Amino acid sequence: MANLKSLAKDTVIYGFTSIVGRFLNYLLVPLYTAKISAASGGYGVITNIYSYVALIIIILTFGMETTFFRFSNKEDEKPADVISTSLMAVGAVSLAFVALIFLCLPWLAPAMGYADHPSYISVMAIVVALDAIQSILFAYLRYLHRPIKFATLKFLFIILNILLNLLYFLWLPELYKSYPHVVGKIYDPTVGVGYAFYLNLVCTGITTVCFYKEFASIKLRVDWQLLKRMLKYTWPLLLLGIVGILNQTADKILYPIIDKTANGRVQLGIYGAACKVAMIMAIITNAFRWAYEPFVFGKSRDKDNREAYAQAMKYFIIFTLLAFLMVMAWIDILKFIIAPDYWDGLKVVPIVMAAEIMMGVYFNLSFWYKLTDKTIWGAVFSFIGCAVLVAINFAFVPTYGYMACAWGGFTGYGISMVLCYIVGRKYYPINYPMKDIAIYTALTLIIYVAFEALHLSNPWLNIAYRTALLLVFGAVLFKRENIAAMIKRH
Repeated sequence: MANLKSLAKDTVIYGFTSIVGRFLNYLLVPLYTAKISAASGGYGVITNIYSYVALIIIILTFGMETTFFRFSNKEDEKPADVISTSLMAVGAVSLAFVALIFLCLPWLAPAMGYADHPSYISVMAIVVALDAIQSILFAYLRYLHRPIKFATLKFLFIILNILLNLLYFLWLPELYKSYPHVVGKIYDPTVGVGYAFYLNLVCTGITTVCFYKEFASIKLRVDWQLLKRMLKYTWPLLLLGIVGILNQTADKILYPIIDKTANGRVQLGIYGAACKVAMIMAIITNAFRWAYEPFVFGKSRDKDNREAYAQAMKYFIIFTLLAFLMVMAWIDILKFIIAPDYWDGLKVVPIVMAAEIMMGVYFNLSFWYKLTDKTIWGAVFSFIGCAVLVAINFAFVPTYGYMACAWGGFTGYGISMVLCYIVGRKYYPINYPMKDIAIYTALTLIIYVAFEALHLSNPWLNIAYRTALLLVFGAVLFKRENIAAMIKRH
C-alpha cells in the first residue's frame, strides 16, 4: 500500500499539471476553430504538421526517457553518467536533424505539400529538436522527484503559448482593422495559421532557457561504453515508439496523401478538431505514465511488486472508464470546445476515446518487457497494430473518410493490447483482477448503450438523464471498492 500511496501522490501532482495544462491548452482549440473556418482547411494544416512533430520527437528521443530511468536505477551505473550521456546523445541527434532539414528544405517542403510555406517545416524542426532535449531534462526532474519545477515549466510554456495565440489570433487582428500602420509592424494578416508555429518556437525557446540550472549541474560528457549499453536497450524502444506514435498520428499524416483533393485537408481539420474533445484520455494516460515510470523502475529492485502493478492497472482502467462516461454524458457541453462547423466530426469521439483506453492499458502491460529487457517485443506488438491501422486507412478512407481513421486506431490498439497481454503471461505473469475489470467494462458498455438509446430533444434534460446513469457507475464503484472505508481510514 505504501508503494501505491507514493504512486497516487505523484500521480496527483503530475496529473494536476497534465489535466490543468491540457485544459488551458484547450483554449487554443476553440480559438483556432473559431478563427480558422473548417472550409479553409487551415486547421487541417495544423493537425497535419503537429502529427509529423509527434512522430519526429519519438525519433529524436529514441526511447532515451525510459532508458534513462532504467539505467539510473541500476546499482552498477552512475546516475550522473547516465543523465549526461543521455542528454549528449539526444542533443547531438537533434542538432543533426535540424541541419538535415535546412539542407533538404527546398525539395522537402513541396513533397509535404508546403511549397508556399517552407518556414512551417523549418520552424517546427527547431521546435521539435528543443522539445527532444527538454524531454531528457524533464525526465531528470522526475528522477530527482522535483514535480514542482516540472509543473512550473510546463505551465510556463502553456500560459505563454495561450497568451501569445490570443494576441495574434484574436486581439491584433481586431486592432489591425483600425490601426493597420501601427499594428502592422508586429502583425501580418497574411501569415494566418503560420503564427501557430512561430509562437510555439518562441515559447519553446523560453522554456529551454529556464533549464539553465539543470544544464549547469550536469557535466556534459559521453561515457561511450555506457552509451553502447543504453543503445542496445533502447533501439527496440525506438521501433516501439515509432510504430506506437504512428498508431496515434499515421491517420492524420496519411489522410492528405490518400485524399489529395482540397477537401482532404478540410476533412482532416474536422477530424483533428473532434479528436481534441476525446483527448481527456490522453490527459489521464500521460499523467499516469509520468508517475508510473519512475515508480516501476524505482521499485524494480524489490523482490516482487506484481500485486502493486495489478492494482495500479485495475484503478487505471476504472478511472479511464469513468472519464469515458463523463465525456459522453456531457458531450452536449463539451462540444463547444470546437466551433459548430466542426461538430460533424463528434461521432468519432467515443471510438477515439475507447482507442485511447486500450493504448493506456497497453502502456501499463508493456512494463513486463521493459523490466525483463525484452523490449523487442514492444516493437513487434506495436508494428502489428500500426500495420493494421495503415491498412484500414488505405482500404477504407476513400469510402468512409475519417471514420475509417477512428476505427483504424481502435483496431490497431486493440490488437497490440491483446498480443502484449498474451505474451506477457509467459514471460512476466501478473495476476490482474480480470473479474473486476470485466465487471466495470461491461457496466460501462451498458451505460453507454443506454446513453445512445435515448436522445431527448431538450439538451439539458438529455444531460440530466445521462448524469443519472453516470451516478449508477459511481454508486457501483463506491460500493465494490468500499470507498467509504478507505476514506474513513485515511
